[in-house]
Amino acid sequence: MRLTYFGANSWLIELGQQRILIDPWLVGSLVFGNLNWLFKGQRSKPLDAIPDRIDLIVLSQGLEDHAHRPTLEQLSRTIPIVASASAAKVVQQLGYTQVATLTPSQTFTLGDRIEIRALPGAPIGLQVENAYLLKDKDSGTSLYYEPHGFPAAEVKNYAPVDVVISPVVNLELPLVGAIIKGSKTALQLAQWLQPQVFLPTAAGGDVEYEGWVNSLLRTVGSVEELRSQFAQNNLSTQVIDPRSGESIEI
Repeated sequence: MRLTYFGANSWLIELGQQRILIDPWLVGSLVFGNLNWLFKGQRSKPLDAIPDRIDLIVLSQGLEDHAHRPTLEQLSRTIPIVASASAAKVVQQLGYTQVATLTPSQTFTLGDRIEIRALPGAPIGLQVENAYLLKDKDSGTSLYYEPHGFPAAEVKNYAPVDVVISPVVNLELPLVGAIIKGSKTALQLAQWLQPQVFLPTAAGGDVEYEGWVNSLLRTVGSVEELRSQFAQNNLSTQVIDPRSGESIEI
């Protein structure tokens, strides 16, 4: 398995000879509801190129930092997509022709080899979005992805997995509380799934944020704190904090 991080929630997973984009934000700014004053993310340095030869796009949520319209507009509409219900609406509006909408426990198989299983993810409003378990049926190699730090207890049924991608910090707003809960859930998730490698997501990458919401956000936790927690709990899981554009071989 080879993984490339592009910052925020964006990943390229190369597994079983398939190239899978997860929650891609690859071009332009990250803005919610076209309200630049509210929240805006900008890469310090644009990506050199959009990854090519993509076999599948996986979208966990319909929010802009998961289903990023400017990026999706740049990609071929013929690429198959696996998506939560809210994300499926976004790509269908953009004209994508092969969209598999998964609800928790449903699966999609890519190339007769890679199984993508939807699991319960983060609650957004009244809807529960998706987490995903990706598994190479030939080698048994597996990966769990959930970008907000809301793992469902049923993930224990799929242990062990090789790689976990999930937040390691909390992002908190006054009165609202934690909108990202990595600091509260990363240790428990690792204890459940016993991964070889834990990769942080959501708050990383070479990205600069601005806007009213960003000025109120408070970060709780760190990669070093999680490593310390793993050591204290006798977990051998390695925490790797990838740089934007860096590829990791597992």
